[in-house]
Amino acid sequence: MSTSQTLDPSSGTRGPQQASRAAHRARPRTGWRAALRRDWQLYSLAILPLLFFLIFRYGPMIGNVIAFRKFEPGGNLFGEEWVGLRYVKMFLNDPTFWNVFTNTLVLGALTLLFCFPLPIVLALLLNEVRSTKLKRFLQSVSYLPHFLSMVIVAAIVMQMLSIDGPINQMVKAFGGEPTVFMQKPDWFRTIFVSSEVWQTVGWGTILYLAALTTINEQLYEAARMDGAGRWKQIWHVTLPGIRPTAITLLVLNIGTFMAVGFEKVLLLYNPLTYPTADVISTYLYRMGVESSNMSYAAAIGLFEALIGVVLITSANVISRRTVGASLW
Repeated sequence: MSTSQTLDPSSGTRGPQQASRAAHRARPRTGWRAALRRDWQLYSLAILPLLFFLIFRYGPMIGNVIAFRKFEPGGNLFGEEWVGLRYVKMFLNDPTFWNVFTNTLVLGALTLLFCFPLPIVLALLLNEVRSTKLKRFLQSVSYLPHFLSMVIVAAIVMQMLSIDGPINQMVKAFGGEPTVFMQKPDWFRTIFVSSEVWQTVGWGTILYLAALTTINEQLYEAARMDGAGRWKQIWHVTLPGIRPTAITLLVLNIGTFMAVGFEKVLLLYNPLTYPTADVISTYLYRMGVESSNMSYAAAIGLFEALIGVVLITSANVISRRTVGASLW
């Protein structure tokens, strides 16, 4: 009998499964110490990122304890006394908080509705541009707003919408009356979402353009041979090709659904627009920093974080079961 043959149990020989397990047991196991000694240069690259997350992400989580303890500035770092769910009951019974919570949901939903699909549309349009110079020019123009400081973006928005700004000048040119947009609560959501689209859509196309380059050209050739036009090629080849990237980004966006841009809202809103502009992050800032009610702010922040965890976990499970793509 040759050495390549395996014996089967019923005939005194070994079957393929037993041979596979025997071969697996025969392989030498590499311990983590040996792997660390062999690839220590690669592992050393992870030290700084790990330290960053430990110090600035996981370390501050210990401070969540003040959501259940009475904290006074200048006193004990972890609060003076245990108060249980007092601050949780306070914000659950606070009508102002629920108005802020509603504003956060509305702004988050509008931002997701417009800022998530538009980068996909822009990437598909740029992918159809055949002139290399024109394509690079359009990419550069669409990317530039992302690199502007949030203060500059807010200043541009306020200048454009001021009573003597270009928008009101156009309104007057067509016979209309100037509007103080920045002091009208009904206009704030439109202003915020529009500025967010202008600032982020171009930058969001980068990942989709990179995903488009990984699609096999033979799939387009096969589609053309079957008589598919450009729209059918996009629908049946391009969109399925970038679906894993889109699903991953969608899950990440849903995870940050409640974290509506704090800096932009803080720079654009004012007491007149609080009814539609005040969100959880700005409310936390006023309660915690301006009013020095740190425990109350910590309780609200913990509630917001729990909602974020539930959202990203649910979105990940749904995407894995429906389309087979997920973060984990």
